[in-house]
Amino acid sequence: MEKLIKKINNRTAVISIIGLGYAGLPLLVEFADNGFKSIGIDINENKVKKLNKGINYISDVNNERVRRLAKSGLLKASTDFKILKDIDAISICVPTPLKKTKDPDISYILDVLKELKKFVHKDMIIILESTTYPGTTNELLLPELESSGLKVGKDFALAFSPERIDPGNTKFNIKNTPKVVGGVTTKCGKIASLLYSTIIENVITVSSAKAAEMVKMLENTFRAVNIGLVNEFAIMCNKLDLDTSEIIQAASTKPFGFMPFYPGPGLGGHCLPIDPLYLSWKLKTLDYNARFIELASEINANMPLYVVSKISDGLNNQKKSVNGSRIFILGVTYKPNVDDIRESPALDIIKLLMKKKADVTYNDPYVSYIKIDNTSLKSQKLTDKLLSASDCVVIVTDHKSYDWNNIVEKSHLIIDTRNATKNLKSKKIIKI
Repeated sequence: MEKLIKKINNRTAVISIIGLGYAGLPLLVEFADNGFKSIGIDINENKVKKLNKGINYISDVNNERVRRLAKSGLLKASTDFKILKDIDAISICVPTPLKKTKDPDISYILDVLKELKKFVHKDMIIILESTTYPGTTNELLLPELESSGLKVGKDFALAFSPERIDPGNTKFNIKNTPKVVGGVTTKCGKIASLLYSTIIENVITVSSAKAAEMVKMLENTFRAVNIGLVNEFAIMCNKLDLDTSEIIQAASTKPFGFMPFYPGPGLGGHCLPIDPLYLSWKLKTLDYNARFIELASEINANMPLYVVSKISDGLNNQKKSVNGSRIFILGVTYKPNVDDIRESPALDIIKLLMKKKADVTYNDPYVSYIKIDNTSLKSQKLTDKLLSASDCVVIVTDHKSYDWNNIVEKSHLIIDTRNATKNLKSKKIIKI
């Protein structure tokens, strides 16, 4: 594979990113901006058309950068997998959701693999970035690719490298976020590391693809379990009539042995609610029950229901029922200052309230409309009139653009799931 190494070093390797979403597009742009001819593949024709016109659709990616790279010819997009026959390096960044049974849904990876088998060739490197259970690269991709007659480590390289995109993070991006890489063979790992080191400042090579897959599992399981712990802690503080934020703030003064996590309405995004359950599923196939993961998942999944119970209690104290009450949701994205609603707990909260026949409206400066089952909701303008007309205002996402002082002043009852009103004192506010 010396030919491939030479192409990477002199930047004549042609790169393809399969899956042009939150993880794939930033990677495609970074390779193109570092001089590589980069061609993205996506089954969404609208995305492909936009990119070929130099139009960006991901908030974390610079619009001018996409326009410039598309105009230069370094960045292109296609829906046709046939282009892979002329590609030197492939990164797979397709979604890996959960089925309704909470088993891994790797159908997107399988669809890509079906096409990839037709065009895999000598001196090619294939890197899976989609989050999945440990063993996927070796057990799923490797046999299919070697069925072509080519030998891994000799004819082509195969590796896994977990994506570490954090939507809305202005401090860490593709370039300055350390990149973990693990190859199916040692040589595969070295080539994958060489490729990523052309665009990323710090590349960490681990012993195998399986080890790299497990790194991603640990990162997100660590967060999910600790968020589950602090969510349960918030419930306990509530029962003990204690202020959770005060307890966390005081505990955080300890200079060692403590890392603060904060309660919320539930987990959102593509990673945290999903990735730990991939690991749990894998361990079940080995007759092991990942108890921490299962318990944390149960607690976090029930937080929207807990929020609705706080809404119900707050309204009840004002001699009102959820049925018929006007409830105004502030923020429907899973985290502040992004337009991403994937797995957002706000959607579950709204769905639960609608089932209780509440009159639900919402505002989100990043999301113009949402669909709950067969009902479409449009973001309402945040006005003093709407705040005062609402029986209950629920803070689900703490966007920076919100004026908390005014929101508290104009509202009758506030359920604060994010401690957004921490600096305000008012009997109107109920925190989770």
